[in-house]
Amino acid sequence: MTDTDFPLMADEGPEDLPRTLRREREAREREAREREAKARAATLTHDFGVSDRAYDPRPDLVVPVAAAVTRFDVPFWRLMAFFIKAVFAAVPALILLGALLTGIGYILKAYYPELVPIQMLIQFPSMGGTP
Repeated sequence: MTDTDFPLMADEGPEDLPRTLRREREAREREAREREAKARAATLTHDFGVSDRAYDPRPDLVVPVAAAVTRFDVPFWRLMAFFIKAVFAAVPALILLGALLTGIGYILKAYYPELVPIQMLIQFPSMGGTP
């Protein structure tokens, strides 16, 4: 099977270098990019924790690393505060949902009066005394 390497850019000539020379050239280009990235990172004024890794502008060459979350450490009080906030945020949503469903029920009753209304009776037995 033949190995055909077509140039990516029109001004590049065909790639006739042997594989070892190509790898050496790519390694030198990569080192030059890393030096430029470190020099650029040294001049940055932000404090976001500048990485020593060089930025590769070709995201198609970035290989994703498999990872699994094994622990999620959240203090109890912060987790409890989050869920209390979630409950308070859910109350208006439930009120709106109830109003929406009630409105849909009235609209269906207006257009389809033959629908059977359902009435639910809940009775609690008396604890002694007269029933």
